Amino acid sequence: MRSIAFEIRCCKRPRSYNAPVFTRAIKVLALTFFAFALSSNGEAASARIKKVLPHFIDAQGRNSISPSLYERDAYQAFLRQNSEKRAGISFDVQWTADRKSDLILQVEMRGTTAEILKMPVRKKGLFSRWSSVALVGEDYKKFGELIAWRATLWDGDQQLAEQKSFLW
Repeated sequence: MRSIAFEIRCCKRPRSYNAPVFTRAIKVLALTFFAFALSSNGEAASARIKKVLPHFIDAQGRNSISPSLYERDAYQAFLRQNSEKRAGISFDVQWTADRKSDLILQVEMRGTTAEILKMPVRKKGLFSRWSSVALVGEDYKKFGELIAWRATLWDGDQQLAEQKSFLW
């Protein structure tokens, strides 16, 4: 048997780039791309209604006797059962918008009759805002029991956001 010896030459070619610098550059480019993609919002996401809380109001204009959330829920259950103690209904709406323009918050309600409440709102600051609209007095007595509601945010004649109840 013959043994054949192979000469293995390990040729290290010099690299044309520095690997750590190249990978760091790729990471920076990827982060820049994702930051740009996240910061460029479309027109559809320019406003959002986050939460709508309908509350009954008593004759003193309160929806709760104390600031506790438990007490508010208990008082709302009491007002729901005792319709003669109610003097109105209030909608607290949490909303946000990208633009600092004048917007219209509109709450539509269905009961014995239909009611539409409108309120001009303005974005201030970076975070979401709470706005409240109420139906009280004789208008509430004519309205009857609340069946369904829909809250919308408008910029002129363009609807920007909407949230509605299950039965709408």
